[in-house]
Amino acid sequence: MLVLILGLTLFLGVHSVRIYADDWRNAQFVRLGEPRWKGLYSLVSLVGFVAIIWGYGEARLTPTVLWATPKALMHLAGLLTLATFILLVAAYVPGNPIKAAVKHPMVLGVKIWALAHLLANNTVADLVLFGSFLIWAVLDYRSSRQRDARLAGTAPQAASSGTRGALMTVVVGTALWGLFFVWGHQFLIGVRPY
Repeated sequence: MLVLILGLTLFLGVHSVRIYADDWRNAQFVRLGEPRWKGLYSLVSLVGFVAIIWGYGEARLTPTVLWATPKALMHLAGLLTLATFILLVAAYVPGNPIKAAVKHPMVLGVKIWALAHLLANNTVADLVLFGSFLIWAVLDYRSSRQRDARLAGTAPQAASSGTRGALMTVVVGTALWGLFFVWGHQFLIGVRPY
């Protein structure tokens, strides 16, 4: 469990710099330059991500079960992850109305993903992993929306491509969710969703 906590601290810590130390982050970005800043950021993120995978894998070998998970919550988690995939795609499809509406679809997607996995899983390691991501996503989403409000009117707004952009986002997100649901989760995580 210690490796999992260390990984979460590194990964979520570096991803929280903008939440708690935005001025410091901006100063380091200028001081180091974009390539070095992004390189260090990516290195710390990668080390943290590897530690999360390793630590969670180790913790799953001797699980401490906290509650019995009703089957209905597992089905609800599956539906919530569909929304997650659509939001993740929305983060990358330029000018789509979903992104225009929620402003930070990737962070909102992480929030929904973490909540879905808290509903479907029931061990201490699950609570630590998914609970940490949920708390981080709530704080990051709030911070991002506050930053948007402060910067309102200073940055150009991206035009929405309307129905076509929304349709493309939903279709691609649903297709990716289906692939991950049927094949990817088992292959990458080692667990069938149902």
